[in-house]
Amino acid sequence: MANAGDPDILTDFVIPQYFTGSIDGSFFTYTGMRSLMGSNPPTAFNVTKATAKEFPALDGQSVSYAVLEFPAGSVNPPHTHPRGSELLFLAYGSLQVGLVDTNNTLYTQTLLTGDMFIFPKGLVHFQYNANQTGFAVAVSAFGSASAGTVSVPVTVFGTGIDDQILAESFKTNVSTIQGLKNAFPPPPPNA
Repeated sequence: MANAGDPDILTDFVIPQYFTGSIDGSFFTYTGMRSLMGSNPPTAFNVTKATAKEFPALDGQSVSYAVLEFPAGSVNPPHTHPRGSELLFLAYGSLQVGLVDTNNTLYTQTLLTGDMFIFPKGLVHFQYNANQTGFAVAVSAFGSASAGTVSVPVTVFGTGIDDQILAESFKTNVSTIQGLKNAFPPPPPNA
C-alpha cells in the first residue's frame, strides 16, 4: 500500500527557496480569485486554483482551494487527486457528482446550492452541470497544498499509450482508439 500526502513541517510556515519577496502580510495573502467576483457567467469550464504553485504560503500547510465554473451542460471529466481529498461546496446552481471506490462502486448525487460533497483522496470522480440553460459555481478545498490532478481521458488517450494496448483494454479496434486520441493531443514536454 502506498500513501502520498503533504509532509509534516517543523516550522510555523515554509518559505520556498525560490521566493524572493519579503515576508509580511502580503506573503500570506492571495488575490488570484478577485477576478471571479462579479464576473459574467462562464462560457467554458474553468478552474481557478490557489495551490502552493500559485500561492507559495500554502507550502507545508496541507490545504489549497479551487473555484470551478461550469457553463450550462459542461463537465469536469473523470479525474483523481493523488495527494489530497477534495471537499466541494456548491455556491451556485446544481451539479451531478459522482465517485468510484476501489470496489468499482459508483456513488452519485445531485447537489443544489449550499450542498457539499467529499471526494476521498485518489478516487476517480467527476462533476457535471446537467442544466442546459444555467451555470454553476463550486468551491473546492483540498487536503493538500498540491493535491495534483490526473485526468482519466487525457492520461489514457493523450499520453502516447500504444493504440493496440488501448484497443485490447477497451475491447475495441485501433481506428476507434485513434479517433479518441485525436481529441486529446499529447501534452507538451515537461508540462
